[in-house]
Amino acid sequence: MRPPLSGGLPAMDAAVLLLYLIAVLWVGLRAGKRPKTVEQFALGGHKMPWWAVLGSLIAAETSAAFFLGTPAEGYALGNYEYLQLSLGTVLARVLVAYLFVKPYFTYRVTSIYQFLDLRFGPKTKSAASATFLLTRLLASGARLYVASILPVLAVKLLWGGGVSAGQELSIYTASALLLTLFTTLYTVAGGIRAVIWTDLLQAGLMLSGGLLTLLLLFQKIPWGSSSPLTEAAHLLAALPWAETGIDPHRNLWENLGFVLSSDYTIWAALIGSTFITMATHGADQDLVQRLLTAKNHHRSRLSLILSGLTDVPLVFLFLTIGIFLGLLARSTSDPRLPAQANEVFPYFILCQTPPGVRGLLVAAIFATAMGSLSAALNALATSFCEDWAFRFLPVASDEKARVRLLRGSTVLFALLSVAIACATAFFALHSPKSRILPIVLGLFGYTYGPLLGVFLLGVLTRSRGSDLGNCLAMSCGLAVVALLSGAPQALLGLVSPAEAGRLAWFPSVSFPWRVFVGSISTFLVGLCFRSSARLYPAAEA
Repeated sequence: MRPPLSGGLPAMDAAVLLLYLIAVLWVGLRAGKRPKTVEQFALGGHKMPWWAVLGSLIAAETSAAFFLGTPAEGYALGNYEYLQLSLGTVLARVLVAYLFVKPYFTYRVTSIYQFLDLRFGPKTKSAASATFLLTRLLASGARLYVASILPVLAVKLLWGGGVSAGQELSIYTASALLLTLFTTLYTVAGGIRAVIWTDLLQAGLMLSGGLLTLLLLFQKIPWGSSSPLTEAAHLLAALPWAETGIDPHRNLWENLGFVLSSDYTIWAALIGSTFITMATHGADQDLVQRLLTAKNHHRSRLSLILSGLTDVPLVFLFLTIGIFLGLLARSTSDPRLPAQANEVFPYFILCQTPPGVRGLLVAAIFATAMGSLSAALNALATSFCEDWAFRFLPVASDEKARVRLLRGSTVLFALLSVAIACATAFFALHSPKSRILPIVLGLFGYTYGPLLGVFLLGVLTRSRGSDLGNCLAMSCGLAVVALLSGAPQALLGLVSPAEAGRLAWFPSVSFPWRVFVGSISTFLVGLCFRSSARLYPAAEA
């Protein structure tokens, strides 16, 4: 099929995309109401309705990595295996709602790492805050790269594929800069209120785009004697929901090694995924900051639990898109179809959707990118200022000076995110077989395990863990994850492939298990230390 971009982006698509950008700017600038205090900028004055917080959580969870990465998983695997990981996300949200949310409200923290300062001391707070800042910055840059895939693919189609690696990297950079510019404008001006209200718009656009894509696929696939519902039901029935990865012919350690090295088993769904979501929704300033904008912890809990109930159908929707894209690819044998799974959904949007609809889907991808980026920038600025920068302001500094510093920090992290997006693009260009979700989740896996472990130590114990001991525990957790994630083999492989081969026996864990391993290691090491426990969150919760 000849791509409909040979004459450039149709005027109708450009108009839809421009209308979306104008609408987001208008909503963000108008809803923000120019916050004058740190509490208004970072927490919206604790006046956000629970349903707005719910919409913002959905928008945060459906980033560009989700919008494009989940169909890529469905396309690459051809089944619903990834859906199993959604089971743990529901359980995790209930645990977070009743373990973490009330203490954060009780002690009126702006940055959740202030809670660790109250519980343990400044060293623990600084270590956790630094971990969040580094990890969230890396993940935000990776997500920004994902959103830039579509413009790059569009240029390839326009130029007949004759794009050098250097030119491709330049397009990634220009796309990341454009998206970041629009996002930073309303985030700097309106703070968290602008983030949440624009997230509502973006969540609606994302959902509409997914449903519209599925409808188009229904129409394009030559089903024959089958049907879309029959095909989906067949794949779900064939899914090994009770796949344990346990073989009676292997011994205990062999079975354990196989389970921990497998991406999708029932154990990864119920344990690994639960710990991932506990980390992202309980120990990550980005998502928790949205929860803290609610009027009280009861409404915050409601938003959080309901967001979990929407996660499973959303994952199912976008996995179905990927699976049906595979069916369409096999039935049409399009020679222009990209080899990379990451680019198949963007290719379908650009080449096989009618004008107007194409513009809406492109806007939906931009919406997912801008929604996750705006919240990340606000959370990064809040954590950086509350945990680090405000201490260097003069004692007599007023709220205006603090808000100015928050806005300046937002711009700084926007620029850093663009730089990391470019670095991620460079990596992807030299690793064409890489998949989106393992990259993004892999970033969390290394550092969010230790981060979750120290928070669990704070809310589940009354006097265990110490300020200095927690720093040691987090270091041990990070080291264990690195050792069990193939780092020794990778380092030796740079020196000598033969040396790396000698460590083939060394145990390795897949990305759904890294947070679990890191948090348990951190928690167990932290238990070895005793603190004076300046407050008792376990009793308060």
